[in-house]
Amino acid sequence: MHAALVLHFGDEKSLVGKSALADLAADMLMRGTTKHTREQIRDELDRLKARVEISGRSTQATVSIETNSQNFLDVLRLVAEILRSPSFPDNELETLRQENLAAIEEQKSDPNAVGQTTYSRHMNPYPKGDVRYVETPDEALADYKAASLPQVKGFYTDYYGASRAELAVVGDVDTGEAQRLSAELFGDWKSPRQFERVPRPYQDIAPINQSLEIPDKANAYFIAGLNLNVRDDDADYPALLLGNEILGGGFLNSRLATRIRQKEGLSYGIGSQIQASALEKSGSFVTFAIYAPQNVEKLEKAFREEIDRALKEAFTPTEVKEAKSGYLQSRQVERSQDGQLAHTLAEDLYLDRTLAWDANLEKKIAALTPSEILEAMRRHLDPVKITIVKAGSFGKPTPPAPTK
Repeated sequence: MHAALVLHFGDEKSLVGKSALADLAADMLMRGTTKHTREQIRDELDRLKARVEISGRSTQATVSIETNSQNFLDVLRLVAEILRSPSFPDNELETLRQENLAAIEEQKSDPNAVGQTTYSRHMNPYPKGDVRYVETPDEALADYKAASLPQVKGFYTDYYGASRAELAVVGDVDTGEAQRLSAELFGDWKSPRQFERVPRPYQDIAPINQSLEIPDKANAYFIAGLNLNVRDDDADYPALLLGNEILGGGFLNSRLATRIRQKEGLSYGIGSQIQASALEKSGSFVTFAIYAPQNVEKLEKAFREEIDRALKEAFTPTEVKEAKSGYLQSRQVERSQDGQLAHTLAEDLYLDRTLAWDANLEKKIAALTPSEILEAMRRHLDPVKITIVKAGSFGKPTPPAPTK
C-alpha cells in the first residue's frame, strides 16, 4: 500500500532567498530524530518493511510512504516522529551539503542541465531570491555553501506544520483508524506562519534562439517551447493534450519521433509535453531532444517543419483514433499504480477535486475531432514565439537572438 502526505507552508514574501534552506531542511528530516539516529530509522523501516522518502522545496514538503497494510499505522507513527521531532545532527548537514555541491558541480558541464536551466531562466524571469527564480549553478553553489545549521533549523521551526496538509492512502487499510491516528499525530501540529499560495501567472516571453557551448560532450541537448495562456479547465485544454500526444507526447509513435528519430536518425530521443495549471491561466508547451552535436541544424529544421505541418492541416482520423487509445490507456495505467494514485489523490484534495474531474476530462478527449484539435493548436501554438536553446559541443557558440 502507498500513502502521500503533503505539507504546504510559507508565502511569496517570507520565503525570499530560502530555497536552499528549504531543500536542506527537508533532506535533514530522515537523518535523525530526538529518539532515533539515521541508522536506527533505517533499521526500523526495514523491520516494518517500509520505504519512506521526504522531498521539499520552498513552499511544501512531500512524504511518500510504501509498506504493507499490517504495518501502515506504525509507519505513520514513525513518519510523525521524523516530521515533528528532527534532531538536525551537525555532521549530517555537512555530508548533505557536500552531496548537493557535488551534484551541482556536475550540472555545470552537463548539456541537459545547462540547457534546461537556461531555458527555464528565460521563460520564468523572476528576481533573484524569489521562490520562482531559477538559479544558476554558481548561485546555487553559493547558497548551499552559506547555509548554516541554525538557518536550516530556523527554516524548519518557522514554517513546518500541518495546518495546511493533505494525506491520501491507497490500499487495504481501516479508513476510520487511519483518520483517527492521523488526527492524533498531526491535528495539533500548527504551522507557525499562514500558508499563502505563490502565484505563477502566464507571462508572454519574447523568444530567443541560443546555442551554449559545452566542451567535450558526445551528446547535445535541445529544448524548445513557449508559455501558454491556458488553465487545465479551459475548453481548449483537452484538444491541446491530444494534439501534443500526436505531435511529440506519444514517444516512438509521435510525429516528432517518427520524423527525427526513426526516419532521419537525428536524435537518440525526442518528445514534447503540454502542461497547464489548475489554479490560474499558466501553461507551457515544451519539446526536448538528445542528439549528436553535428545534427543540430538538421534537427532544428525538422522540428520547425513538423510544428508548421501540425498547424497547417488537421491530423488524420487514424492518428486521432490511435492517440486517443494510447493516451487514455496511459492515464488508466497511471491510476493503477498505487504510488502515483496516492499522490494524485493528495493533489486532488488540495485542489478540492475528485477523480470525477479526470473522468470528465477523459470524456472530452474521447469526443474530440481532428478539426477541433487543429483549431485549438492554432489558437495557442505560435511558431514565431517558440524559444530554442541548444547545449553541446558545437564549436560555434552564438549569442541570444530573437526568433524571426
